[in-house]
Amino acid sequence: MPEKAATEPMTGSELAWTPPPYAELGSFSEHEVTVGDGPLAVPGTMSVPSRQGPGPGVVLLAGGGPFDRDETSGPNKPLKDLAWGLVSRGTTVLRFDKATYVHRDVAAVSDLTMTQEYVPHAVDAVDLLRTHASVDPERVYVLGHSMGGKVAPAVAVAAPTVAGLVIMAGDTQPMHHAAVRVVSYLATVLPDQIPPAVIETFQRQAALVDSAELTPSTPAADLPFGLSAPYWLELRDYDPVTIAAELDKPMLILQGGRDYQVTIDHDLVQWRTGLAGHPQADLRVYEADNHLFFPGTGPSTPADYSTPQHVDPDVISDIAHWLSHHHK
Repeated sequence: MPEKAATEPMTGSELAWTPPPYAELGSFSEHEVTVGDGPLAVPGTMSVPSRQGPGPGVVLLAGGGPFDRDETSGPNKPLKDLAWGLVSRGTTVLRFDKATYVHRDVAAVSDLTMTQEYVPHAVDAVDLLRTHASVDPERVYVLGHSMGGKVAPAVAVAAPTVAGLVIMAGDTQPMHHAAVRVVSYLATVLPDQIPPAVIETFQRQAALVDSAELTPSTPAADLPFGLSAPYWLELRDYDPVTIAAELDKPMLILQGGRDYQVTIDHDLVQWRTGLAGHPQADLRVYEADNHLFFPGTGPSTPADYSTPQHVDPDVISDIAHWLSHHHK
């Protein structure tokens, strides 16, 4: 489900983001770039290591919702954590604001789909990164979080030069079913905030998505999260695991054990099953981590995202090691 609704803090936070301890601030530089061209171009940040010679490069893709380049969630910036952690370990990283964040009218168009929201800018970002002096053009990877992970296999199809994928909490359960599951879970941990009528609304909307009554002209107001009918028609038929299974590319698939939005039982199980015969698929679980890969204890709730935290250092280390040991 789109993270924006689920990851924004319950109350406003004035707490400022601070660099993670694994960011080596003297080991890299950053500069602004533009991803894409024309009226839908978006700004981004290129993080460049100080090392000499070309090395791996990574394009970061945020989750569902109108996220900025850092995937800002309350006082937290998980994609900035990833960028600064990976560039400190020698990988050039490109992250950019989503078109739905920069151009708010894009999110409101009646025919928006996940592919339109993600793929063109992701392909442009891959092409831009491949031309950078610090990057080996044969070693450009795509790292997607949540919906960014779900769409990553489609990006690899659209940009065959992509060397491999890192998928973090990539959802495989149909998103309208996940929405019912998540809101039902939240009703058990936050009963004062999630009345039964909210669950009933999501159930009704999910049933419409599943039905033959869903057409391109179905009003967005009748559908989950107010996303357009074409968005749901595409999602209903989109199977990231099947697409990934046909890719002859290395894939690192990461899952948090405490994630209630994307779970081991509902999502990772599909990756495990569908990629069981894939010789280059590496699946890892971080038992203490939530949806943003922040470590903790006890049941995860939206309040987790309101507390300043950083992406698990083990996740940063594992991704950096994986990137440094794969060549196309």
